[in-house]
Amino acid sequence: MRFSERIGKKKIKCDLQIESMDADLRNSLWNILWEYVIGEIREWKDTCVDTLWHDFVTNLWHEFFKHPIDEIPWAIASQVQTEIKDWFFKSQWYEVYDLLEFLMQLRLPISRKEFRDECNRVLERELSGYRIVGNKIAPITNKIETREIEQVFETTLEHKLKGVHKHLESAVEKLSDRKNPDYRNSIKESISAVESLCIIISNKPKATLGQALKKIENSVGLHAALKSGFSSIYGYTSNEGGIRHAMIDESACGFDDAKYMLVSCSAFVNYLVMKATKARIIK
Repeated sequence: MRFSERIGKKKIKCDLQIESMDADLRNSLWNILWEYVIGEIREWKDTCVDTLWHDFVTNLWHEFFKHPIDEIPWAIASQVQTEIKDWFFKSQWYEVYDLLEFLMQLRLPISRKEFRDECNRVLERELSGYRIVGNKIAPITNKIETREIEQVFETTLEHKLKGVHKHLESAVEKLSDRKNPDYRNSIKESISAVESLCIIISNKPKATLGQALKKIENSVGLHAALKSGFSSIYGYTSNEGGIRHAMIDESACGFDDAKYMLVSCSAFVNYLVMKATKARIIK
């Protein structure tokens, strides 16, 4: 909190920016975009600088803006940067997040982690209701929850758990779709990530989550209460009224349900990987 806010001269920000983006947030994100992407590429001290800039701008025009690439204003050095900046400051708040997602998936000569961390620092400081999780913008606002999910992506990649990683990635993607969020299938993907990991640990390819949990209870030292808890959650997602049942009322699944399941399953995967690694079941 600044001095002017502490003495009441300026209003303290207290509302999450969910359906909007104020000038402070937009300006801060532009500064990061300039420092870590545009400015970095333009000033890259390498013989391939022109190629890097050309490829970046062409990608942006073709894949993101979807403008004719023969109309890129190459002739005036500063014009390309000006057009990008004009678009950034005139675009809708959600289009700015679209751009951040796009950049997170490009191959660029920058530290993707530093870029993500700086964006998240600003998103937190300016009370945005979104964070970059993996390569996606997701409506997850709690620092501990975000860290749990970020860690699970790092953990599953480190231990080459591709199936588990893919389920969690899909869960985040379905949760973070701002136009058509699919909470029901996000929940399904989250629990499927746990199921996939338990099958790997138990070495029982055809086992259900409940069966796999029983098998690994002793092999990794899984506490009975945790096993019981996740067995109950699995029951919630699998019985007649559960998430996996085709007749479930879609409106019964909301953001809070999907967010809870994603965070809980991410934490449980992190925990199980740690236990399985200590038991030398997973390398």
